Amino acid sequence: MQSVKASIDHGVTTLDTAPFYGFGLSEEMIGEAIKGYDRSKIQLLTKFGLVWDGSNQGKGEFFFDAEEKGKTIPVYKYASKASVIKEVEDSLRRLQTDYIDLLQIHWPDNTTAIAETMEALDLLLQQGKIRAAGVSNYSVEQVSEAQHSIQIASNQVGYSMLNRGIEQDLVPYAQQHDLGIIVYSPMERGLLTGKYFNEGKLKENDHRNGYFQQFDLKKVKTFLDTISPVASDKGVSLSQLVLRWTSLQPAITVVLAGARNAEQAIANAEATAIDLTGDELSFIDTALSKI
Repeated sequence: MQSVKASIDHGVTTLDTAPFYGFGLSEEMIGEAIKGYDRSKIQLLTKFGLVWDGSNQGKGEFFFDAEEKGKTIPVYKYASKASVIKEVEDSLRRLQTDYIDLLQIHWPDNTTAIAETMEALDLLLQQGKIRAAGVSNYSVEQVSEAQHSIQIASNQVGYSMLNRGIEQDLVPYAQQHDLGIIVYSPMERGLLTGKYFNEGKLKENDHRNGYFQQFDLKKVKTFLDTISPVASDKGVSLSQLVLRWTSLQPAITVVLAGARNAEQAIANAEATAIDLTGDELSFIDTALSKI
């Protein structure tokens, strides 16, 4: 909770969570952490559509088996109207608030018509329980279909210096349709911090051993070594430079950055104040083009 408080104290206004994170624990912790702060100055973003408590009664699209305290828990993508409304009531209780600033479907549910899911969001908007409706991990086609039912405020997707696929379709669409883009994994699970190259190998059971193999690690290291002087000249970390670059890309409205402690949270917040000139951005982009 200290990282959340430190973030708010240093100017962060947007907190993104989801019921699935910790099976409700993340929402509960944020609800406790924001006590004492001006709620109107904090934007709470949460999600729905990943059901693990059995309330879907086997309906929906099986996603994967999660583990909790040695117990296997099947997780489903499920976003029926009734389920969405039920999930929101649970989130409001855990967050200890009477409204959610932005509610997002966590993953597309291929077993429920998008129009039905959007009908639930429209009802919640009318009731004032949510202030805006968003989606997450939606394709341009899915966003467009959802837009036929209600105004979609944003799409939350993965994006980083090494994962720029959305620039081909989602970014142009967002610019044309006044859609915000919220990005997660801007640091590619820590690869873009540079620590992977400086602190040796990961533990054998670390899932990133496999995940990182999709990248040309030699080229990634060369890229990070090339842009490191820019960070040094500004007195900031490589991580902060990467976050700032990400926030300055077209159509990107929010960059989500995790923090394990207050120190990391403060560093993330301070990244928003980094001033990058056009020449510096061009230098970074040129180096990036060589990966």
